[in-house]
Amino acid sequence: MKIYPIETGNFKLDGGAMFGVVPKTIWQRTNPADELNLIDIAARSLLIEDGDRLTLVDTGMGNKQSDKFFGYYYRWGNYDIDSSLKNAGFHRDEITDVFLTHLHFDHCGGAIQWNKDRTGYEPAFKHAKFWTNEKHWKWATDPNPREKASFLKENLIPMQESGQLKFIGRTDEKYLADSPLGFDIRFVDGHTEKQMLPQFEYKGKTIAYMADLIPTVGHIPLPYVIGYDTRPLITMEEKELFLNQAVDNNYYLLFEHDAHNQLCTLKRTEKGVRLDRTFTFNELFN
Repeated sequence: MKIYPIETGNFKLDGGAMFGVVPKTIWQRTNPADELNLIDIAARSLLIEDGDRLTLVDTGMGNKQSDKFFGYYYRWGNYDIDSSLKNAGFHRDEITDVFLTHLHFDHCGGAIQWNKDRTGYEPAFKHAKFWTNEKHWKWATDPNPREKASFLKENLIPMQESGQLKFIGRTDEKYLADSPLGFDIRFVDGHTEKQMLPQFEYKGKTIAYMADLIPTVGHIPLPYVIGYDTRPLITMEEKELFLNQAVDNNYYLLFEHDAHNQLCTLKRTEKGVRLDRTFTFNELFN
């Protein structure tokens, strides 16, 4: 197995929305805001090469939306998914599987594109299976009012109509279950129904992909829950279990949304589990 970080593009979100009830005077120490109260956010996908299987975990928000849509997210930097795949030595047509932690647009928007003939939507990875789970699919395609703006039909229906949509089974497992893709999955329900977090062993280290359970290093303290979560008290329960497991077993946390930190380890302190050290992929694996 080999893994590669795939930077799909940076953007910005409101710091208050990202930290919920935590005061700005506290969260800005780790996630400084600009004059519009916006903080830096990454859309860091993960590419897993395992034998003949090439799995992309999440896809970023893609580029098919309107300028008005993207105007809300203040995209910055030079990253895009094709350049990042090329830098890793691959092309999107080689991807065999796209594993979607959940179906909010910033995680799955890049899975579907507007085709070059401008006749409709089509899969952006034409040879790939798209993996979600049935409970989350039902949640996303019949959304509650709180999440409706995050579940976009143009990201979901073409995936289903393509015939490339597949469901992970065993979502009744509370925390960890194996998957047909060769890694374990942690199911969490606080952010959205049945979000799936990959976890696997790599070069003697346990890597846990954080998605929206812990978006950045600033979100490690237990009460630091993003305002977008549908069930924040459940998020806190899930975080507490995970953080204790992570510090006891020396997990390496891989961040999808931290624009300035790729991975970290944790330590116990008198205030609870906290950040220990941060790392880049190159520092750990090259």
